[in-house]
Amino acid sequence: MNTAGHSPAPTRRGLELTPFRGLRYDPERVGSLAAVTSPPYDVVVRPDGLHHLQSADPHNIVRLILPQAGTPSARNEQAADTLRRWLSEGVLTADPEPGLYVYEQRDGDGMLQRGLIGALRVSDPEDGVVLPHEDVMPHVVADRAALMRATRTNLEPLLLTYRGNGSTAATAVVVERTAARPPLLATTTEDGFHHRLWAVTDPADLAAIGDDLARYQALIADGHHRWATYRRLRAEHLSPSAWDYGLVLLVDTARYPLRVRAIHRLLHGVPVADAVSALDGLFRVRRLELPLAEALAVLADAACAGNAFLLAGDGAFHLVDHPDPALLARTVPSDRPAAWRTLDATVLHAALLDHVWHIPEDDPTRIAYIHDTAATVAKAERDGGTAVLLHPVREEVVRDLARQGVTMPRKSTSFGPKPATGLVLRALDL
Repeated sequence: MNTAGHSPAPTRRGLELTPFRGLRYDPERVGSLAAVTSPPYDVVVRPDGLHHLQSADPHNIVRLILPQAGTPSARNEQAADTLRRWLSEGVLTADPEPGLYVYEQRDGDGMLQRGLIGALRVSDPEDGVVLPHEDVMPHVVADRAALMRATRTNLEPLLLTYRGNGSTAATAVVVERTAARPPLLATTTEDGFHHRLWAVTDPADLAAIGDDLARYQALIADGHHRWATYRRLRAEHLSPSAWDYGLVLLVDTARYPLRVRAIHRLLHGVPVADAVSALDGLFRVRRLELPLAEALAVLADAACAGNAFLLAGDGAFHLVDHPDPALLARTVPSDRPAAWRTLDATVLHAALLDHVWHIPEDDPTRIAYIHDTAATVAKAERDGGTAVLLHPVREEVVRDLARQGVTMPRKSTSFGPKPATGLVLRALDL
């Protein structure tokens, strides 16, 4: 398979996207479809975002993806009980026949994304069918797995990408033809995105899509922990079973390119003054008295010349760049490609977190990973911590490393737009 371009290779089994009976909100039973949706679980900024979503509608999907209780087992039991109650009350209902779902997102700036939601056969990285590009945190996988076991439901789709073969490919033809029909649902969420969903149930269309996608491999754009969860749960059950598949949104980025943003870090209990003083002699640090947008522009310029970060939390921004080569030589592993060794996330984790600040990257009491830039800064200022802002990685770098089987440091990228959670779910018992 030509992994560089994700181009057709009929000699190897590729993507197997199968129909399922989607579980969807009954619009008559909720305030609005927009009010019951949520960003993916790891994008919700807790507790502020969680409380906001919970108050938006008593049936908001966040009550399933981020249940709140005193212990992990109680949280998962609560989610399962809530799901059963919503099913018995008809708040969530299953579509009458299996299908794939064409999903469209559009914003006010002219961005348009369309893809297919379906149940994808779970595979391992060595199969070369679904390529991860980031490491995962075991405790997050364990948490997601426990929730899926309790609910027996894929509550939100992962975002996967592949590189299709033009507008005349069977999948593209079906997607565009379907999107010309009236949708099953249409709603606009508070972030300004317009969402529409259609079902594809015609056997000929499903067969054409299946034959077409079998020639491709995909890159995990968003959802590494949930994909690892799918793999863990598949291993726990004898095949064949419903656990052999997991819910995904598959987007052809040859037609609909994604946006790539950074995921930022929030260091708990580390004042900016302490974080900066620890860098003395190891990095150049310059204080910037600028608004956020202008500070990010300075970061972008600095990132073109080498590793660079912005620290925030004390009312200003601090540009951190020009790392000491000796520090990098003794902290960054040398057994990886140069493109990996020079990533900002690599330097952040290997040199800064591990060596300078001594913060374990998988300890949620010491560090948080936040997608929203302004929210990261605001929380650092409110809590007395340090926000570490990164510049996005280029998509071609991500694909090249994934093709080589090299995973990036966890939470290195944020591809988007991400699918809204709550528009369609997959119950394993249907």
